[in-house]
Amino acid sequence: MQEKLRVAVLVSKAAFQFIQAGVQPSDYVVPEDVKAAGFQICADELGSIVEGHDVKKLKFHGGVDGIAGKLSTSTTDGLSGDSESRHRREELFGINKFAETEIRSFWIYVFEALQDMTLMILGVCAIVSLIVGVLTEGWPKGAHDGLGIVASILLVVFVTATSDYRQSLQFKDLDKEKKKISIQVTRNGYRQKMSIYNLLPGDIVHLNIGDQVPADGLFVSGFSVLIDESSLTGESEPIMVTAQNPFLLSGTKVQDGSCTMLITTVGMRTQWGKLMATLSEGGDDETPLQVKLNGVATIIGKIGLVFAIITFTVLVKGHLGRKIREGRFWRWAGDDAMEMLEYFAIAVTIVVVAVPEGLPLAVTLSLAFAMKKMMNDKALVRHLAACETMGSATTICSDKTGTLTTNRMTVVKTCICMNSKEVNNNDSSLSSEIPESATKLLLQSIFNNTGGEVVHNRKGKREILGTPTESAILEFGLSLGGDSKAERKACKIVKVEPFNSEKKRMGVVVELPDGGLRAHCKGASEIILAACDKVIGSNGDIVALDGESINYLNSIINQFANEALRTLCLAYMEMENGFSANDPIPSSGYTCIGIVGIKDPVRPGVKESVAVCRSAGIVVRMVTGDNINTAKAIARECGILTDDGIAIEGPDFREKTQEEMFELIPKIQVMARSSPLDKHTLVKQLRTTFGEVVAVTGDGTNDAPALHEADIGLAMGIAGTEVAKESADVIILDDNFSTIVTVARWGRSVYINIQKFVQFQLTVNVVALLVNFSSACMTGSAPLTAVQLLWVNMIMDTLGALALATEPPTDDLMKREPVGRKGDFISNVMWRNILGQALYQFVVIWFLQTVGKWVFFLRGPNADVVLNTLIFNTFVFCQVFNEINSREMEEIDVFKGIWDNHVFVTVISVTVVFQIIIVEYLGTFANTTPLSLVQWIFCLGVGYMGLPIAVHLKQIPV
Repeated sequence: MQEKLRVAVLVSKAAFQFIQAGVQPSDYVVPEDVKAAGFQICADELGSIVEGHDVKKLKFHGGVDGIAGKLSTSTTDGLSGDSESRHRREELFGINKFAETEIRSFWIYVFEALQDMTLMILGVCAIVSLIVGVLTEGWPKGAHDGLGIVASILLVVFVTATSDYRQSLQFKDLDKEKKKISIQVTRNGYRQKMSIYNLLPGDIVHLNIGDQVPADGLFVSGFSVLIDESSLTGESEPIMVTAQNPFLLSGTKVQDGSCTMLITTVGMRTQWGKLMATLSEGGDDETPLQVKLNGVATIIGKIGLVFAIITFTVLVKGHLGRKIREGRFWRWAGDDAMEMLEYFAIAVTIVVVAVPEGLPLAVTLSLAFAMKKMMNDKALVRHLAACETMGSATTICSDKTGTLTTNRMTVVKTCICMNSKEVNNNDSSLSSEIPESATKLLLQSIFNNTGGEVVHNRKGKREILGTPTESAILEFGLSLGGDSKAERKACKIVKVEPFNSEKKRMGVVVELPDGGLRAHCKGASEIILAACDKVIGSNGDIVALDGESINYLNSIINQFANEALRTLCLAYMEMENGFSANDPIPSSGYTCIGIVGIKDPVRPGVKESVAVCRSAGIVVRMVTGDNINTAKAIARECGILTDDGIAIEGPDFREKTQEEMFELIPKIQVMARSSPLDKHTLVKQLRTTFGEVVAVTGDGTNDAPALHEADIGLAMGIAGTEVAKESADVIILDDNFSTIVTVARWGRSVYINIQKFVQFQLTVNVVALLVNFSSACMTGSAPLTAVQLLWVNMIMDTLGALALATEPPTDDLMKREPVGRKGDFISNVMWRNILGQALYQFVVIWFLQTVGKWVFFLRGPNADVVLNTLIFNTFVFCQVFNEINSREMEEIDVFKGIWDNHVFVTVISVTVVFQIIIVEYLGTFANTTPLSLVQWIFCLGVGYMGLPIAVHLKQIPV
C-alpha cells in the first residue's frame, strides 16, 4: 500500500506539471457560479496551486492573504457568516469527507459461502442424487435424499453468510469510530474544537506537534514547522514548511513546531482524497491466532481426507462383496448407483465435518464481539490482532501523565525569587510578595513562552487551550493578575523552539517594546537550572548563582518531586549581542526566575488496577520524562515500585553495556527522564531478549517509536496526538489505566473462548470420524448420513462458534498467569477433556451399534432406521451437553453465569428445537424416524452423563 501511494503521488505530480506547463497564471478566469456566490477563485484552481506546489500561481493570486481574500475569509478571525453561507461554500468547494466503499450486499456473502469446495462437491452429489432418484423411484419419493442435502447446504450457506454480513456491518461502525478526529479551528473570531469533517475552504486551523494535517492548505504563520510526508511519498526526511514553501497536504503529520494554516481544498479534491479514490483499502490481515488455527485446520482436514478415502473404499468394497455373494456383480440398477452416491456423499461429508472451518470463524466472531464490548468500555480496537495479543501481555510499559494520573494539573507550590510558598489560585497574596520587576518577567515568560493560549468563547467565558502542563502554568499566571492578550501584544515573537522530549525544554526569543531582545526558556528543572548562572534574589536583584544557591534550589526541586509534584524551572536571558531568527536559541547563560511544582493527582482505581495486573502475572513498568524523585513518589503511590524494584534515569540507562542491561532490565520498574529512544530500547530488549509480550501506552509523537516496537500499542484517546493514535493498536478513549486492564481481561477472554471452542470442536471431530470409519470397516455401512453429518457440522462450526466465542470475561481470568509468546495453544488440560469425552461418546455409540437393537427390542424392516436415528440423536445430545461442559475447561461449575450469556442459551435452545424437528418431522429428508419417549429419555440421559464424567476428568492432574 505504501509503495502504491508513493507511485500514485509521483504520477499525480508529473501529470500536474505536464498539464500546467503550457498554462500561464494570467489565463485564469473566475467561473460565473463562483463569482455569483461571492468568491474570486474556484476549487480546481485552489487544488492546482497546493497540489502542484505552484509558487507562480500563488503569487499571481496575491499570496496567502490574497487567497484568503478571494475565499472571503480572514487569516486572523477565520470564516464568518451563517449556516446558509457555509452551505453555499459546501456546494462549490465540497465537504471534508472521503468517498467510502459501499457495504457489500448480503447476497455477495451468500455467493462467497457457496464457493466452498466441499459444499460444491456435495451440491453435485445432491443434483446427481436428485436425477437418479427421480428416474428410479419417481417424484417425490426419489427426490428426498437429494433435497435433504440441498436443504442442509443452503442452511450452512445462509447461516455463514448472515454471520459474515453482520460482522462486516459491525466493523463498518467501528471504522467510523476510528475516524472521529477533532482539531482546533478559528471561526467567527473564536478558537474552538471542531470535527475535521466540518472543515471548509477558508477555515483557519491550528496545528501542533503530532497533529495530522486534515485537508490541503497553505501555511499562514508559525515556527519551526517540520512535516512528515512519508504517508504520501514514502520519504523519511521531513519537509520544512515556511512562508516561502507554504504548501500543506492532507494526511501528512506535524513532526515539529506549530502553525496556523488556511484550508484551501477538502475531501475528495485533496491529493489524499484522489489517491484514496484510486486505491482500494485492504482489510485487516489475519491475526496470529487465526494463522495458527488455520495450520491446525489444515492438519485436521488432511487427517479427515485420509479417513474419508478409507471409509469410501471400505464402503464400496463391502457393497461389491455383497453383490459378488449374491451373484449380481455384473447387474447394476438405480439402487446400486444411489448407494454408491450415498457412500461418496458420506465420504465428502466426513471431510466437511473434519475440516474445522469454524476455527477462523470463531476467532473472528470472538474478536468482533470483544471489539464491540470494549468500545462500550472506552477502548477502541484499531486492529483485530490487538485483542488476542493483549491477552498474552506479560509487561505493560506505561507512561505517567494522563494514564496513571488524572491529567488535570494545577500549580500548588512555587519557589520564585528564592522564596518557597504554597499556592492557592483563589489567593492573590502571592503576587504582592514577589518584587514587581520579577512579576513582570515571570508573566512575560508565562504568556509568551507557551504552547497554550488563553481565549474567550462565544459566551465571553475564558478558556485555556493547550496541554495540561501549559494550562496549569497559564492558570497560575492569570491568578497573579496577568493579562495574556496584553503580554502577547507588548512583545513581538522572533523565534520559537517548541518543547522537545529530547532536550526537555522549550524556548522563545521576543522583541521588547524598547527594541531590545530577550530569550525565555522553561523545562525540566535540573536541566534549566544547569543552564543558569544567575538567579533573581528575594528583593528582585539579579545575583550570581553560587554553590549555596544551587544546593538550595536543588533541595527545593527534590522536595517538590518527593511530594509527587512535576517541577518546571523558568529562566530568561537578555540578548545584548543581538539575535537572528536563523540562530539557535542559546542553551546557557540564563537567569533563573523560579521553580513551580505542579500537582497531577493519581487516578482513582489505579493502585487496584496495578494490583490486579500483578496477580495476573503482568509486570507494570512506568516510563516517564519526569524527575526521578517525582517518578518514584508516583510509582509508590500507584503500587508499581516495590522494595525489590529499580528506578533508573534515561541517561544512566543509555550508558549501560549489553551485559549490564541483561541483568538490569527485568528489575526496572521506573524509568525517569527518559527519551523516546530509551522507551523504544527498553521495549525492544524486553521483547527480543527476554521474550516478553509487551504492551506500551503513549499519547505523544515521541511515543510513536515505542508504540511501533511493542507487541501492542495503546494510545490515549483524549490527550493523544494523531501520530500516537496512528501508531497504536488500541486507543484508550478515557485515558484511564483501569481501561488497559479491561483490555487485557477481554484479550484473555478471546484466547480462552477460542480454546473452549477448539476443545468442543475437536471432540466432535474425533467422535464423528471414529464412528463413521469404524462402522464402515466393521459393518460396511455408516450410521450417520450426509444430511445428518451436515447438521452436526452446523452445530459444531457456526452455532458452536456463536455460543462459545461470545462468552463474556470473568474476574478469574486475571488470577492466572498469561500465556505469553511461547505457550501451547492446545494445552494438556484441553487434550485431557477432548480425549476423555471422545472416548465416552465413542463407547456409547459403539455400544448402540453392536447391541442397540437387542437393548431396545428393535425388530422388523424399520429396525436399522430407528437404531441409526437413535445413534444420531444420542450423538447430537452428547454435543449439546459437551458444549455446556466446554464453558469451563478446569472449573467444576459449568452453569455459573450461563443465563447471563443470552447468545449461548439461544444457540443451545435452537439446537435442541431443530434436533426435535429433524428427528420427528423431517425423517424423509434426514433419514430419521420418530422415537419413543423412552428412547428420547435415553438420548438425553446419555448426553447428560457427559456432565459428571467431565467433573471426574477435571480432577485428573495433567
